[in-house]
Amino acid sequence: MNSADHSSSLVWDEALAEYDFGPGHPLAPVRVQLAMRLVRSMGLTDRLTIIEPVEPAADELIERVHDPVYVQAVKAAGGDQPVGDPARGLGTSDDPLFANMHRASARVCGATLAAAQAVWNGDSAHGINLAGGLHHGMRDRASGFCIYNDIAVAIAWLLDNGAKRVAYVDLDVHHGDGVQSIFWNDPRVLTISIHESPETLFPGTGFPSEVGGPGAEGSAVNIALPAGTGDQGWLRALHAVVPELLEKFAPDVIVSQNGVDSHADDPLAHLALSVDGQRMGFEAVHSWTHAFAGGRLVATGGGGYEWVDVVPRAWTHLVAEVSGQPIDPQTDIPDDYRAFVERAMGRAGPGRMTDGQTPWPRPLVQGWDPHDPVDAAILATRESVFGFHGLEPDPEGW
Repeated sequence: MNSADHSSSLVWDEALAEYDFGPGHPLAPVRVQLAMRLVRSMGLTDRLTIIEPVEPAADELIERVHDPVYVQAVKAAGGDQPVGDPARGLGTSDDPLFANMHRASARVCGATLAAAQAVWNGDSAHGINLAGGLHHGMRDRASGFCIYNDIAVAIAWLLDNGAKRVAYVDLDVHHGDGVQSIFWNDPRVLTISIHESPETLFPGTGFPSEVGGPGAEGSAVNIALPAGTGDQGWLRALHAVVPELLEKFAPDVIVSQNGVDSHADDPLAHLALSVDGQRMGFEAVHSWTHAFAGGRLVATGGGGYEWVDVVPRAWTHLVAEVSGQPIDPQTDIPDDYRAFVERAMGRAGPGRMTDGQTPWPRPLVQGWDPHDPVDAAILATRESVFGFHGLEPDPEGW
């Protein structure tokens, strides 16, 4: 790690690209590589502490949240003589085998751990790992492109090292099921996921009625939005649920997953956000971190399968926002980056950091409409969990 005293750390090591399911798989490492190139091209790294190299997380840290038998299965799956284990999700179409699977997956965990450790140890206020965010990883199996759950590993480390309460905010279009499942019975972890309805999208979980296990009721929060929801509805839902819960929970640190597969152009889902709406989501979580969590934020990447037009711009906005260097959406993308994209990807990339939208969260003071699908989704979440936190679920007065 370089010695500059900056308020935000960005974890990156080209070795993280080893997490690669092979040609044709949606979760291609080029997504993160292009994002990192744009981050550099925009000059953002000048005011960031870059953490490198990244070491794989030790087995004992991974086994804090994963079954040791499963860890051994991952090692076998990526060994010299690969052994698939479909019952544990290894060797499926979503999670095909690849060489050194354990090392690559453990390194992603190590990167998110490095971000969390920089924040918790006071070296940085904010830590970012764009290669992380593998939120579908379950305790005993792989799922949805995720072998190990780097987020859960980092949260467990934070709890083991003095954090009393950790809030997890998941902006990915898919439900953050792995993180929710791993901490289902732990009232110290508040998991909040805003996602497309499980009625229309993988993994089929994340209903508002999922509120946490015995003794931890209210610790799981799910905002399930109808397919087709765009910037205005998504931002309204985010603001109508998250800040009240964060203020009441008063976390020591916020961990965010910033998947950008909620974009209208994403091939694997059905929400309709723009890069502009996503940027406003990052702004909101960042501001809530300072309002409710002492300014401590660990931010990861996540999903996002429109590799050229969406992921690099959205995550560059994320890095810019979290590091206190917000980018004017009208900013032109540097010529050197655009030339590289055309050479590397065989297509022209976008010209500006905006999709040309100017969204805002529809003000709550304008009232609510129970017949509106987005408002109905908001109300379902508030009615399911707000009471557990001593909050009023009734939206009268919004």
